[in-house]
Amino acid sequence: MRESVPDDVVEDILGHLPVKSLTRFRCFSKSWNSIITDTTFINKHLKLNLNQSESSMSTNTHSGYLLYTTEDKDSSSSSKELCTVACNKDRTLTQVSRFEIPPFFDKYMIVGFCNGLFCLASPEKELCHVIYLWNPSIRMLKKLVATRFNRKHNERAAIGFAYDSLNNDFKILRIVCNAMFNGSEAEAEIYTLSSDSWRKVVTSMQSLRGCEVTEPKLGTICCVWGPFSFYNGALHALAFTTGYLYILSFDISDESFHEIMMPRNHLDGATNYFNKLAVYKGLLANFVFAHDFGNEHDGRVLCHVWVMEEYGVPESWTRKFVMEWAWTFHFFGCTNNGELLIKNATGLASIDPENQNQNILPIENANWVAFSANSMESLVLLDRVYTDRESEREEEEEKNSNVCSMDDLGGALGSGGGLGGSSSSSSGLDGSGDGHSRVTLLYRALPLGTVLASRNITTDMTKDFLNLRMNTIYFRTIKT
Repeated sequence: MRESVPDDVVEDILGHLPVKSLTRFRCFSKSWNSIITDTTFINKHLKLNLNQSESSMSTNTHSGYLLYTTEDKDSSSSSKELCTVACNKDRTLTQVSRFEIPPFFDKYMIVGFCNGLFCLASPEKELCHVIYLWNPSIRMLKKLVATRFNRKHNERAAIGFAYDSLNNDFKILRIVCNAMFNGSEAEAEIYTLSSDSWRKVVTSMQSLRGCEVTEPKLGTICCVWGPFSFYNGALHALAFTTGYLYILSFDISDESFHEIMMPRNHLDGATNYFNKLAVYKGLLANFVFAHDFGNEHDGRVLCHVWVMEEYGVPESWTRKFVMEWAWTFHFFGCTNNGELLIKNATGLASIDPENQNQNILPIENANWVAFSANSMESLVLLDRVYTDRESEREEEEEKNSNVCSMDDLGGALGSGGGLGGSSSSSSGLDGSGDGHSRVTLLYRALPLGTVLASRNITTDMTKDFLNLRMNTIYFRTIKT
């Protein structure tokens, strides 16, 4: 009888599998489910995916990904979906994924996303302290209840969400400000997924100043406009104190606040303006939308694109472009090549600010849009409590449903890899099968080159793998 394969070998193989395969393999046995839902394994799988994502960016045949939410207005249930499409270099789009948004997110909006995890918050006062983390790939979510500050006036919360790569942790920054000019200090707190807890952070203006002798003294932070933009390891948002507008940054690793001064002439005599931060061609940028009542433009709306050429150096602000705008345009952000993502009367489009050429995107009814250089899924939250279908169930009930029965295995694997029905039992793929059969199942989900290059695979396992792979190809050919 063959010896069983060591657990560390099985774990190493599992770490190279995609999320979809891993969620299916949880049903294979309790030991595999224990490995896949272990926090240490989830972190290792995340790091491996991050490394692979960075290395594959240079060889991609597309220029990035668009993420957007859409609502089917023709449907009686008015269902909403989160979609991801790849932006091909020939300007076509290829669908990557599509997930149904849980119906109880109606009063929430996406305020940040990274590494397959989405952060949602509500603009409504009675819900501003409730935040959700959602992983659509594994249909898991986590409800977070932040501090309800005792405030007499209307309050607004600015939310920032990011992944701290130095500490391998997801963090949420929440800054609560009252209505402007009421004289109270802003209060801030941070949530870390590793500790699953909130704690306050200091937002004193003294910690923001570089030198009080050469720089103007700031008063109370009156308002912070979220959501934050993540760039260069820090979250950024526009902030306002009495008579002074600046960029408030928060280093996600050392958890310190800093101030970035705006260009002194960024308004240039314009009125009725608003600002929006974004990342433009790898640089922090400030988009200023304002009326210009000069003779040349006669009150038309202009978009001034300011770029900080050297991060943290106010003198490096440079106005790159000035382009005509319309208040009906909704600006979402920028793509990697510097095109502006907007929604206008014709729908979703991208505009090149250099020549102002417009490209209509074949996406309908989008109400939230974002661009990402890469698209990755993760297992984050798999070791947590709630599913997006059963968010109100108790923790013990959720734990009992983590491992499905062997009867479910055939359906789960049969739809994706042809291992359903009698083929699974004939291959020894049950709870009592030998270790080589289990590892063969794992290697079957990997590309052939990855399998043959693995240092952990034995000669017998290679033979088993090749035989199973050839049989699968044969049966697929017969069906075709």
